[in-house]
Amino acid sequence: MNTRPRASLRRVLEDIGSTVLDVAASPGDLDAEVTGVHIHDPMDEPPLQEGALVLAVGVDSAERIRALLDAAGPVAGIVVKQPVEIDEPLRARVRETGVAVLGLTRAASWAQVAALLRSLLAELRDPLPDESPDGLFSLANAVCALLDAPVTIEDRSSRVLAYSERQEEADPGRVATVLGRQVPERYRRMLQEGGVFRRLYQSREPIYIELHDEGINRAAVAVRSGDEILGSIWAAVREPLSEQRRRALADAAKIVALQLLRQRAGADTSRRLRADLLATVLAGGRDAAEAAGRLGVASERLCVLAAQLTEEAYDDAARLESDRQRFCDALALHVGAIHPKAAAALVGSVAYAVLPLQAGGQEEARAVRVAESFLTRVGPRHAANIGVGRLAADLAEVARSRADADRALRVLRAGGASGQAAGYTSVHFEALLLQFSDLVRAEKQAPTGPYERLLAYDAEHGSELVATLRAYLDAFGDVNAAAARVHVHANTFRYRLKRLTEIGGLDLSDPDARLSVMLQMRIFGR
Repeated sequence: MNTRPRASLRRVLEDIGSTVLDVAASPGDLDAEVTGVHIHDPMDEPPLQEGALVLAVGVDSAERIRALLDAAGPVAGIVVKQPVEIDEPLRARVRETGVAVLGLTRAASWAQVAALLRSLLAELRDPLPDESPDGLFSLANAVCALLDAPVTIEDRSSRVLAYSERQEEADPGRVATVLGRQVPERYRRMLQEGGVFRRLYQSREPIYIELHDEGINRAAVAVRSGDEILGSIWAAVREPLSEQRRRALADAAKIVALQLLRQRAGADTSRRLRADLLATVLAGGRDAAEAAGRLGVASERLCVLAAQLTEEAYDDAARLESDRQRFCDALALHVGAIHPKAAAALVGSVAYAVLPLQAGGQEEARAVRVAESFLTRVGPRHAANIGVGRLAADLAEVARSRADADRALRVLRAGGASGQAAGYTSVHFEALLLQFSDLVRAEKQAPTGPYERLLAYDAEHGSELVATLRAYLDAFGDVNAAAARVHVHANTFRYRLKRLTEIGGLDLSDPDARLSVMLQMRIFGR
C-alpha cells in the first residue's frame, strides 16, 4: 500500500490555509488529485495538464470563469482573485465539470502563491517519515504487527500523523480518514456525542469502542506526557484485545509520546529561533541587519503588524497557547503569500509580522487592508485585533513602527474591539491619552481643580454631577441632547449644570477650562 499522502485538492486547501485560499464554488467533494500548477495566459494556452491547479490571472467575472471552465478540461481547480463573482449559471457549470473555483486573497502575489503551491506539492510527493526507522510510520507498522490490526496515530484534533500498512483491511471510514489525513467530521461527531473521546482521555489504559453498523470496532489508547494529552493510537479490530495485546498497545503509547515530544521540541526550537530573530529585527539595533538576513526578510519600506487574540473568550490556558501558535502560523502564511520577504513570529502573546510594501503612497492604509483581509478570513475561528505601524524606510525605523503597532493594538483592546484592524495614525490621539494615563498612574497623580471638587461632591452626596458634565461636553453643549442622554428633563439638566458650575468653580464658557476637564475625564477614566 502506498503510504504517502495523496495531494488531493482538499489536502492542499487544508495545508495552505483558508487565510490564503478558500472555496468559492464547489462541485461537491474536493478529492480531485492536484498534479501541478499552471498559470493561465489567454494569449498562449498550451494543453492543460490533467489535475492542474490553474491560476487564472486577470479572470475577474463569472462569464470569463465559465469560459475558462469550458476550455480547461479535467483540471483540479481554478484559482481567481477575491472577490469572486459567482452566479447560478457558474455554480451549475462547476457541478457539471466537477472543477472547483477557489478564491485567492486579494493582497496575495500570484508569483508567490505559485511558488507556495509548487513547494507544497513537492513536499507531498516526497517520501514521508515512514521510510525512516525512527519515524512515526515505522512505529505505526510495529504496532500493527503487534496487534495484527491496521493502526493510525492521530493528534488531539483527529488529524492523522501516521498510519500503518494493511489499511485496505479496514472499513470505509478508516479509508476516508487515511486519504484525507483527518477523521471525517461525521465520524468525529459520532464519537464525540457517544462520549468516546471523554472515555479515551480519562483512561490511562486502552479502551474498546463498538461502532455497530458504522464499521469495524476500534481499540484506542491516549498518548500522554504526564497529564497532557498529545494524541491517540487507533486500531481497527473485530473483537476486544487480549491482555497481552492491551499491554502492547499501552506500551506503544509511551514510545509514540516520546517521538511526538521530540518532533514538538524540534518545531518549538525552530519557532523560538524565528521569534528571537524577528524580535531582534523589531528592536532595530545593530544586530537587526544580520537577523533580517537570516530570516530572509526585506530591509527597506516595512510596516509592522501586531496581532493578538481576544483572550477574554478563553478559559483554558492550554487552548489559548495552542490557538496563539495556530493564529501566528496563519498570519505568517498570509503575509508570506503577499510578499516572499515577509515574516511573522509569536513574541510573548503578540504575533508580529514584518510586511514589505512597494512604493506608491498610502502604505499604512494598504497594510491595514491586508490586516483586515486576514481578520475576515480567520474570524470564524479566531477573534483578534491587529495594530499597524507607520512605514519604516529601513531597519533603523522598524522599532518605531513596532511601537506604533503596539499602541494601535492597545487602543483597540482598551475600546473592547474584536476583529478589527487600525493604523497608528488613525488612533494617534487615543494612543496619546493612554500614554498620559500610564504617566499619571506611574507618578500616582490624582485629579485636580474643578474635576476633583465634582468627584468629591458626588462621592459625598451620591449626586451625578460628573455624569451631567460628561453628557454636556459629549453633546457639544446641546442641553436637550445631553438631557436625553442621561434620561432627565431638560430643565432638570439645566439645574444640575448650574449646580456643578457653582460647586466645581468651572467656567463652561472658557475653552481652556473645558479642555482641561475633558482631558482629566479621559485620562483618569472616572
